[in-house]
Amino acid sequence: MTAAASPASAKAAYEAEICDRDPGVFADATAANSINLFAMQWTPFGPSEMGWETYVPLIQHELGTDCDPTSAAFAEKLSTFQLLHNLPATGQFDMATFNVFKGVWQERRPFILARLRGECPDPPPISELAYLVAGEEHGERLTRKARRDVLEAYREMVAAARAEIPEAAYNPELLRIFSSFREPESDAARCARDGNCDGVRRAACSAHRTGTALDIYVGHLIGHGVDSTNSHNRRFMAQTATYRWMVKNAGRFGFVPYAFEPWHWEWIGPPEGRTR
Repeated sequence: MTAAASPASAKAAYEAEICDRDPGVFADATAANSINLFAMQWTPFGPSEMGWETYVPLIQHELGTDCDPTSAAFAEKLSTFQLLHNLPATGQFDMATFNVFKGVWQERRPFILARLRGECPDPPPISELAYLVAGEEHGERLTRKARRDVLEAYREMVAAARAEIPEAAYNPELLRIFSSFREPESDAARCARDGNCDGVRRAACSAHRTGTALDIYVGHLIGHGVDSTNSHNRRFMAQTATYRWMVKNAGRFGFVPYAFEPWHWEWIGPPEGRTR
């Protein structure tokens, strides 16, 4: 006698069937997406990249689908997004479509909106900062700080992640913080020393000065640093279970991502309906 399928397995089978359906009118889009997912040469944030795998988790989350980016279901969701944003509804990923995604993601970051107004936010009063504790810091540099409310939200998020992701439960190094509040003077000195404040790899006016930005360890490719912007390293990070969980769940705790850096998350306040 065959056991009845659980609701979860039935739901998964139903969703898989939808994802794997015949391409139909999206045959050309699925063919193009299957190629350019790996072969598209473009400059989404300045440096040249090959393919758009790194951004797939964020795009899937925005579209409300877990379907593979080479599937007809994904192309259909993408075409709807394009239509809503006055783009040709081809279902094919391209630079114009990504620029809309990028704008949507950036607009969720209050720091970016302030920068667009020509403002560089002041750091918080020292009384609003608190120290990270042992087990929250990644690497050898210690005595990191962040705003108290940000740390409270971070701790809630990490507790949930360790309960929900086996990868994070078994590896305590994951989800530790390797950069948080940075004094503007220290950032300016580092900019002058390294000469890399190009607005992508490092900003002259950094979100870290607000005490709301956290660089969180989600894994890294061997041979690269935890904050290496190498395209292969970032693609590897975006494929980890920890990062994918963050994309889907960090908003529950008030955190939003910076798409170029899988490790960089900013707290924008308690989600609607929640108070701290």
